[in-house]
Amino acid sequence: MFRVHDPVVWGMASLRFLSSILEFTCALLMLYWGRVEAALKVNALMSLVGPSILFLVTLLGLAGLAGRISPLNLLYLLVGVGFIFWGLRGLNL
Repeated sequence: MFRVHDPVVWGMASLRFLSSILEFTCALLMLYWGRVEAALKVNALMSLVGPSILFLVTLLGLAGLAGRISPLNLLYLLVGVGFIFWGLRGLNL
């Protein structure tokens, strides 16, 4: 089906699959409990998962690219990811 031999790509995809399974499970829990208060609590927990998965997948991807891109471009990527998290800090997630 998929002919991907790079373990970094498999790791990145696996983390995204894990994230989607958690998101789906939380959506089902929201429907099961059927209360706004419970749904907000579940949503608050999930607000920690999204940025964590983004960070982990990005780090894994950068680790896979580390030997193939220049240090300056690696720095640009890290600064870009830093800007994403800096921009999210005021959102009260």
